[in-house]
Formats: sequence, C-alpha cells, structure tokens
Amino acid sequence: MHRVTTLELPEILPVLPSSDGVVYPFTVVPRTITKLGTAELVDDAVRAEKLIGVVSLNNIINAPVLPADLYRTGTVTGIDRLYRFPGNIIRLHLRGLVRFRILEFIETDKPYILARVEKLESVFPKDDVELNAWQNTVGIQLKQIFELTRTIPDDSQFLELSGDPEKLSFLAASRIEANIEEKQSILEVDNVLERLSMLSGLMEKEIRILKLRNKIQGQVRTEIEKDQKEYILKEQMKAIQKELGGETENPDAEELRQQIEKKNLPEMVGKAAMEELDRLTRMHPGLPEVAVIRNYIEWILHLPWKESTKDRLDINRAQRVLEKDHYDLKDVKERVLEFLAVRKLNPSGKAPILCFVGPPGVGKTSMGKSIARAIGRKFVRLSLGGVHDEAEIRGHRRTYIGAMPGKIIQGLKEAGSNNPVFMLDEVDKIGSDFRGDPTSALLEVLDPEQNFSFRDNYMNVPFDLSGVQFITTANCMDTIPSPLRDRMEIIRIPGYTSAEKLEIAKRYLVERQMDNAGLTGKVLRFRRKGLSRIIADYTREAGVRELERTIGKICRKVAMKVAGGNDDLVIITPSRLSEFLGPIKFTRERISDKPRVGVSTALAWTPAGGEILLIETTIMSGKGELILTGQLGQVMQESVKAALSWIRTHADEYGLKTNFREVDIHLHVPAGATPKDGPSAGVAILISILSALTRKPVVPDIAVTGEISLQGRVMPVGGIKEKTLGALAAGITRVFLPFENSRNIEEIPEETRKLMHFELIKKVQDVIENLIPGLKEVGS
Repeated sequence: MHRVTTLELPEILPVLPSSDGVVYPFTVVPRTITKLGTAELVDDAVRAEKLIGVVSLNNIINAPVLPADLYRTGTVTGIDRLYRFPGNIIRLHLRGLVRFRILEFIETDKPYILARVEKLESVFPKDDVELNAWQNTVGIQLKQIFELTRTIPDDSQFLELSGDPEKLSFLAASRIEANIEEKQSILEVDNVLERLSMLSGLMEKEIRILKLRNKIQGQVRTEIEKDQKEYILKEQMKAIQKELGGETENPDAEELRQQIEKKNLPEMVGKAAMEELDRLTRMHPGLPEVAVIRNYIEWILHLPWKESTKDRLDINRAQRVLEKDHYDLKDVKERVLEFLAVRKLNPSGKAPILCFVGPPGVGKTSMGKSIARAIGRKFVRLSLGGVHDEAEIRGHRRTYIGAMPGKIIQGLKEAGSNNPVFMLDEVDKIGSDFRGDPTSALLEVLDPEQNFSFRDNYMNVPFDLSGVQFITTANCMDTIPSPLRDRMEIIRIPGYTSAEKLEIAKRYLVERQMDNAGLTGKVLRFRRKGLSRIIADYTREAGVRELERTIGKICRKVAMKVAGGNDDLVIITPSRLSEFLGPIKFTRERISDKPRVGVSTALAWTPAGGEILLIETTIMSGKGELILTGQLGQVMQESVKAALSWIRTHADEYGLKTNFREVDIHLHVPAGATPKDGPSAGVAILISILSALTRKPVVPDIAVTGEISLQGRVMPVGGIKEKTLGALAAGITRVFLPFENSRNIEEIPEETRKLMHFELIKKVQDVIENLIPGLKEVGS
C-alpha cells in the first residue's frame, strides 16, 4: 500500500550536491552557500517554486562536482529561511519534503546541475501489527540514544513524529551516527517496514557504542577522583608527620633550610625566605609552583646582601691607574680622586651619581672600567639603549610565568658584591611605551636618599643600593627627563683636539692595533707627522674610534704583506698614506690668500673639533632685501639681523651714505650642505657686512668670535679651546676673543698658547679698526 503525498514536483529540478551528509524528509538542515554557481541556483529556485533537490555525494572530491559523483536518490527541500551576508554568502534553512529519484541529467549553460526527476512514495504493509511493533522498538531505541547522549528533544515534535512511522524513521535516521553509505541506504528504501528494521539494527549498534563510551568516561572520572583523594590524604599525612616531629616529604627543603641559616641575610630577607621555604615543605613535589618557589629562594641565596669588596683608598695609586688608561679627561679623574679622598675621611658617606656626557668615542664607558680598577671594585655594565619596558629595570612580579628580577638585581648577582661600579650606558636613549617608563624606575635607583631600600618587583624585599657607585653615560642631555637629570652630577667630556688625538694614538691606539694584527716594530712604525696627517685628512670625529679603525686598516694591509713573505720595514709618513688609505677624505677651510672686501673669518665649534668659517657678503641693487644662504640656523639668522641693525644705527659714524631700501644684502657661509647655527659668529658677520658696504677689505689672517648685542657689546661664547686649535690648524695665529672669555684661555694647551696672540674686546668698535684698517670713524 502506497501513501500518496500531495506535493507536485516539477519535471526539471535544480540539484544541490551535499557533502555534509544525507538530508531526510521532515527534517530541517542549515546550509551555507559560498560558490557563485550555487548562489545562482538558490536565486533561480527563489524566483521559481522555492524547491531544491539535495543529493549526497558518493565520493569526496574538491571540484568540480560531476553527475557521476552523485547518488540517484535524494530529498526535495523547500527554502524555509534565507539570509544574505557580504561577500555573496548565503545562509539557508532547508526543510525536507519528499524523496525523489533522478531519471537523467539535463545539459544546460547553467553553472549548476539540473535533472529530470520523479517523486518516490513510501510503501506501507497491510498488517499494522508488525509495523506498530517495529515503530515502538525504534521509538524506545531513540529514547535510549537521547538518554545516553544527554540530548533533550523537543517533546512536542517527538510526540508528533513518533505517531507516524514514516516520520519517525526519518527523524531517527537523522539522529544516529552512521557512515554515508548506511544513511543513504535508509533513504533509498521505499518499504517503511524494511526501513524501520534496517534502522533498528543501526541504532542497536550505536547504543552499544554509547554505553561503552560512557563506561570508559566513568572509569577515567573515577581515576581522577582517586588521584585527588590520594593528594588530600598525602597532605593530611604530612600534617600528621609535622605534628609528630617527622621529616618533610620534599627532599630539597632541608638542604635549602641549611643554606638559608648559613647565609648571613638581613632580618626581613631571612624572614621572607623562611616563609617561602615553609610553603615549599607543605607542597607536593610534583606541583609546578614548587619550581617557582625554589627559584625565588635560590635568587635570595645568590644575591650579595652583605658581601662587599674593600675599597683601595690609595689616591696616588688610583691616579696612576687613571693616567695609564686614559689621556687627558682631567675633570673626570679629578672627581674620582675627590670621591676617594672623601671616602677615606668619611667611610659611611654616600656615593655620588655621576653622568658622563660627551660625543661617541671619547672614552666614557672605558673610563668606568678604569674607575672600578682604580678603587678595587667589581665592574658591571648595563646598556639602556632601546629599553622600553619598566620591568627591565624593576623586574616582573612572580605571578607571571617565566618572571625574573630586573637588570639591576641581575647585575649585582653577576658582580657578587653589593658595592660594584655599575655603569648605565646610553641613559639618553631610553624609550617608553604602554609597558611603562623605565626612566621612572631609575628615579629610585639613582637617588642616594631612596636607593638604600630598592624593592625589585620579583624579590619584593628591599635591597641596599647605597654602596653602589652608579655612573651613567649619555651623548646629549636633551632627551633625559629633568627629574632624572637632577639626580645626577653632570661631567661633560668634550671632543678631543688634534693634539690630544695624536697623543692617544701614540700611547694606546697604535700599540693595540699592531698587537691585534700580530705586528712588531720591526715591520711597521708610525711617524708623528704621519699620524697627524691621518687625523687631519682621513678622520672627522670628536672621539677616536674612526682613527683607531684607520690605523687598524694600515696594520692589516702591512700584515697581508708580511704574511706574503715581504717583511721589509714599513714607515708610515704623510707621503705613504695614499698607498694604504687612498685619496684624502676631508679638507679644512683655509684662510684667504689676500685681503678681500666682504670676507671675514669666524670660528666655529663642532663635536669633531674647531674650524674657521669664512663669512661672505656682497651688495647689489635691489629692494632692501636681506638674503641668507649656507643653511643658517634661526639663532645665526638673528645674529645677522642684529649686526645689520647696529650698522644702520651707526652708519653716519662710518660715513655710510647707502640707501638701504635700494640695495639687497646677500650674506653666505660656504659649505652650504652643512647646517650652521649659534650666536658666536656675530662679530665676524658685522665685519663682513660693514666691509661690503664700505668697500674696504678685511685682514685675512685674523679670526674673531663673539656674540653681539644691539648696543655693540661683545658677549662671551663657548668652545674657546676648540676654536683656538681650529684657527691654528688653518694657519691663523691672531684671534680676537670676548673680554669675559679671558678665563678660558687657561684651558688652551700651553704649547698652543705660545704660538697664538689673543686680544680681548668689549665692544665691536675695538675690533673694527683692526680688521678693516682703512675704515675709521668720522671725526676720529
């Protein structure tokens, strides 16, 4: 007997291949459509009768799906719900209606499959008794599956479907776990009685599997509960043993206890260590926190809480060490000797926080090592360049996995004493971000009033840093926050002069590079003039790093000759430099060969040393404009304007009849690719403009430096030592200086002072008649 459904199928039906399992009538399944061809199938179905034939794949393939990959029996589904999402994605809810069989596939230009189909009707037996028996059996089995899987069905839906054997068979088939072939076989059976019989066998098999799985899960749960019970019993046993005076179960605890008692720890630190040890003895050895506590106790045991080195307070010995390791740097050496003298008279005094500020390569870091050697302390160096995380200084809290103390505590452990020389390099290059500001952490470290109780986040007990000699280094002060700068004693280390570089090369660099290359004085020697020419023509720096690399380059080339069998003596003189180093890399500005109108000589100070600057001015017809070229900075431009204002104010005194509204003044400073700034060229600028306006030449072999005011006063400037040496290197022996810079003349090396003639000036009138001999004030 057939049960006829009222649904009329079209002759041609779009087919949707299903790789997600078999779809049965009377069930609702979701499907996600992402392919363009399938999306067009859905759009066409929506425009037609909203019917889609879903057929399972008989073979798992990627693409494209061919008719041979499909079963011939499927389920007609209606589109219950449709959702569209960006990216041409469609979400469908398909409701299974009736079964169908594919008669043939239709070839079209559509990007999806079309087929000629016929509807399949279910066959019911004439005897209802056997059908009811199988129906009850499958219903009971389905309830068992719900109970074993802890699935709560929709009672109303279940009651509705359980009363219809056909609906019940498809509902049960959709709920069981079976392979695609078994599920497809159930769909293809027309006889309801046979379908229920086949389904009952599959459900019985799944019930046995579910019971076995639940049994295994119960056993595993029992084992876990047993382990927890054993752990609780062990903890109780340890407590009983403790009450009875028994030994702890942890084998490491007693050893750590002995080490703590032997170590001379501060009271608070010892108390913290014993508290952590008590926690350790109460813990099961297998717990991960045991390793964390043990690591913490070991850090306490390895830190030098009271271990320190004895200072060597022999000032004469310290001076010899500093002089041997470094040339010049008098301010630094004098400050170190002062510290030793104070420490000798007052051993309990606090150590100063020193900050060496200077360009790269002048010996800031190596001076720290020399200080440690001079006073007999350990040396620790920490580079702060690029540090962004506050925890790098103060450490991580122990709640984090892999937590460790900060770099300060790590450095003290490395030193093995609580009073090393601790150098914090590149303090001006510390960064900050969302992880914190390391400079804020340094405020406590570098404050003698606070660092006696520095508390690292990991250790969480105070450590006395008051005995540590902290030395910081920086290339500039601008990027150091003012609260941090206020805690440090600034000692500026200027760049070396050419004479100082020559001495450093002779005493240290040549010997070191010859040793590195494996050379002796029998095969290579450097003449004094050769080293001077290397400094002048092949390097341009404030320090001596490039100079050492250049000397090393010569040594390597000589070593290559010696290794090749040529061990003839090589003497480095100026004439042989091009052979080893190539053509000259740098040239210095030279003075004019004769007096010129509008050209004066100023002095400049750069990190690489002092130099002369030629100030050039020309006057031309125009509209009263002031033209400035040569990359002049804001301060230097203001000096030009101040000089021009003074000249215009005193024009009558020098017989100037120029109509400044009808001329343009163009002032240029050569080496236009190099930026220039500062007020020290003010007097030279005034001389250059005044010479151009009066058409009187300027004496070429006299240089002048000084800032000018609108009243014509000459004010002091910096870098006198470097500027004077730069003038002498350019062939100038007569220099005009501001009167208030007279104290700086003592800083100039004695041999240089003997070759130079200095004249001190208070106002610009004092220098005009010397630099422009043909110009005199009207009426004088």
